Amino acid sequence: MRVVVAGGVLAAFAAGCMQLEYRERELTFRPSRVAAGWFSGVPDGVREVYLPIGLERDAPKINAWWWPAQRADAPAILYLHGARWNLTGQLRRIEQLHKFGFAVFAIDYRGFGKSDGDLPSEETVYVDAMTAWQWLVRQQPDPARRLIYGHSLGGAVAIDLAARVGEGDGARGLVVESTFTTLADVASAMTYDWLPTRLLLTQKFDSLAKIGHVRMPVFIAHGASDHLIPSRFSSALFEAAHEPKKLLLVDGASHNNAMIIGELDYLAGLAQLFGLSAEGPRDVKARSHIAHHPS
Repeated sequence: MRVVVAGGVLAAFAAGCMQLEYRERELTFRPSRVAAGWFSGVPDGVREVYLPIGLERDAPKINAWWWPAQRADAPAILYLHGARWNLTGQLRRIEQLHKFGFAVFAIDYRGFGKSDGDLPSEETVYVDAMTAWQWLVRQQPDPARRLIYGHSLGGAVAIDLAARVGEGDGARGLVVESTFTTLADVASAMTYDWLPTRLLLTQKFDSLAKIGHVRMPVFIAHGASDHLIPSRFSSALFEAAHEPKKLLLVDGASHNNAMIIGELDYLAGLAQLFGLSAEGPRDVKARSHIAHHPS
């Protein structure tokens, strides 16, 4: 009898944990299938791509946008977005990176936009990002002309990917914007410090532990007036990252517009750290400086 009761308690506890985890993932990702209200269509030149996750015949597919640059030999950048908005809500930053001279490959994780799947998890977004990276490697075989970019929660995905890619499938560098140290740190900042968030959360996104394993130049940008994810998290990531690295804190910028408001400093940082011209893929000497936070 005791065994039956104990089994029932454990089953109820397991069911409760599963429900809590599902709710946690809902709150973490908030995936959207619908187009953003301000979206008016895919720009000319963008090609939709569907990538299977795995080799199975019925493998789920993720939807992606491939936007080649005007120059055939331009550097390519993988764009990894954050929570809530799918690709249709990311267009402004994608357009900005394309304007900088990059070919851009942007994906929707499973559960977002036109991608298959239901609710994402930390594990599935990491797999989706690696699948996208392998596709991009085939399009741009030169590691010196490949970069990884992540915004907000996508910054954590980008850091994980950058820490895992090897020498053969590596990148020129990592760019993360408006991101955080760990998901638990964000939860604590948004609630109360005394809550045991580290024990309760199943989705860790521990970028602080991973960024020390990134063996490529790291460019970190953050809006100094970001009230959603405080810029101190980017400062902490910067301290934990290896050289060469740059930190850009953009005065007056919030969570979503650091690249727009800080455009000139952004371009200067990309040129200095990665040796890439804003006008194209040529290697260049730095022509200006990062005014906000020199390394």
